[in-house]
Amino acid sequence: MMKMLNSFLNEKMANQGGNNIKLGVFVIVGLAALIFGFYMIGKNRNLFGSNFELKVHFSNLNGLIEGDNVLFSGIQAGTVKTVDIVNDSTIEVVLLIDNSIKPFVHKNAVAAIGTEGLMGDKVVNISPGKGTSPLVGDGDLLSDREIISTDELLETLSKTGKNVQTISEALKGTVLLINSSSVWSLLNDKSLSAGVKSTLNNINQASVNANKITGALYEVVDQVKHGKGVAGALLADTGLSSNLTETMARIKSAGNNINNLTAQLNNMVTELNSDLNNQKGTAHLLLKDTALAKNIGTTMENVKKGTDNFNQDMEALKHNFLFRGYFKNLEKKQQKEKVQPAAQ
Repeated sequence: MMKMLNSFLNEKMANQGGNNIKLGVFVIVGLAALIFGFYMIGKNRNLFGSNFELKVHFSNLNGLIEGDNVLFSGIQAGTVKTVDIVNDSTIEVVLLIDNSIKPFVHKNAVAAIGTEGLMGDKVVNISPGKGTSPLVGDGDLLSDREIISTDELLETLSKTGKNVQTISEALKGTVLLINSSSVWSLLNDKSLSAGVKSTLNNINQASVNANKITGALYEVVDQVKHGKGVAGALLADTGLSSNLTETMARIKSAGNNINNLTAQLNNMVTELNSDLNNQKGTAHLLLKDTALAKNIGTTMENVKKGTDNFNQDMEALKHNFLFRGYFKNLEKKQQKEKVQPAAQ
């Protein structure tokens, strides 16, 4: 009896040990499956749905790793599957995209690395491209767009701050120089401002006058074009132009005649001057011979005296009773001849 009881207890303990081993294995497998499920859910893996792959080449991932999210126009579209270095300037990123997004992604779409949330998690943003393009296929390569990283942005801001500081120092020096110069006093001079204002008014008035003159000149030109006025008549009237040409020809001919006459007078004066200098000709006798000039003067004086005496004799004959009637008839006849032309 005791042997049977010991055998039963030993068999039961052996079965219980096997069950414990099986239970342990089951628990371990269940925990592994649970951990794997949590991992897949945490990385947004599509456990049961279908998906396809897209590739993008970047030169800098800025901290992007496998499992990071992929967004299409801000909508969760998939995850980063793998990251492989192709060469020293190219890194290939394989994206695992949900098939429900495929009808909306075209080959001209652009992928860029961005930041998600306050913690700075990296994501791949896929944006639609411009224009028309066919839909993507499994394994297609998308174009990339480089995004300025935070470090580059901070470096740029640092350079900008230094430049602003340098400019600020330069402006400070310039302001101090202006304050200590005479230019500032000129700017604060109210009389100078009034003078500048007056000058601008004068310039404005001159501009107005110039416009008026321009208008007047335009009217003159318009009148000339339509043959109005003296200038228009001269330019448009062909007959007047012909007459003017003929008149100018006559003036030119008269000028030539005057030139010829002047040349003749010059020759005459030259000859007269030569005769006077050489004591030849009548002119020399009249101008240079004093005796002849004196005789001519005496002769002219005698002629004058004879003329006066003749006039006195004629006056005496008028009062003589023998010739008085003759002179009266002659005077009446002369008056009658004067009256007849006046009546006609």
